[in-house]
Amino acid sequence: MSTTQVNPDKYTQVREDIAKAFPNEEYDDGSFAPVVLRLAWHASGTYDGKHKTVGGSDGSTMRYNAESSDPANAGLDHARNFLDPIKKKHTWISHADLWTLAGCVAVEQMGGPHIEWTGGRRDKTNEAECPPQGRLPDAALGKDHVLDVFVSRMGFTVQETVALIGAHTVGRCHADRSGFDGPWTYNPTRFSNQFYKLLLNVTWVEKKWDGPKQFVDEDEGEIMMLPTDMALLEEPFRQYVEIYAKDQQKFFDDFASAFLTLIELGMTKRGKL
Repeated sequence: MSTTQVNPDKYTQVREDIAKAFPNEEYDDGSFAPVVLRLAWHASGTYDGKHKTVGGSDGSTMRYNAESSDPANAGLDHARNFLDPIKKKHTWISHADLWTLAGCVAVEQMGGPHIEWTGGRRDKTNEAECPPQGRLPDAALGKDHVLDVFVSRMGFTVQETVALIGAHTVGRCHADRSGFDGPWTYNPTRFSNQFYKLLLNVTWVEKKWDGPKQFVDEDEGEIMMLPTDMALLEEPFRQYVEIYAKDQQKFFDDFASAFLTLIELGMTKRGKL
């Protein structure tokens, strides 16, 4: 269903219901917003711009095991289950539109920029239309992998890539999901440029544990970075990390633009609010 057929006020009601439901003291750091943002990101990041085949947010194919069982999507059942009551209340909205809209609301509710979300995504009904597993970024890899996934496959610029990875300013990893463990920042429910500041200014050391390779702050080990995050300290990424560390508004503007592009990759029909 495209937004040309829906009263904009109905989307406002959905936005309000999502925002009201985010706070939950029993989940992580007291909010479902970070994991819902991750759901929107992962549902969209399977797009292959080279082949323009299956993938992207249009279709909400993570409803099927073929995609939800991708190790990169571990734990996203929490976000999908969180949104189920809202879908049941607003039956007219597609899962694909709900997931991406919820990601945008999450950013804004955590203090980030407003994203000019556009509706029109349809839900696919065949598991055969799921993208192949392995398209999402592998946090254990480095610079070449980041360039291959973001620039070569999805078609982003280097600057857009750095802006999108800045979503790690919120949320945390879980050892029982991804294998990695800990938050990236000291305020994992506040959307800011703290991720870049910490990346540049903290002394990062490899964590000594039985889990996968990750880095922690030298003093307390309270926050962490993934190998893909550390790759941003290299060129061609570092110059944009430095820009965003100094200018939060620039990060907000660039993130809003890049995230909107991300959640529209592969869309076949759209309408403007």
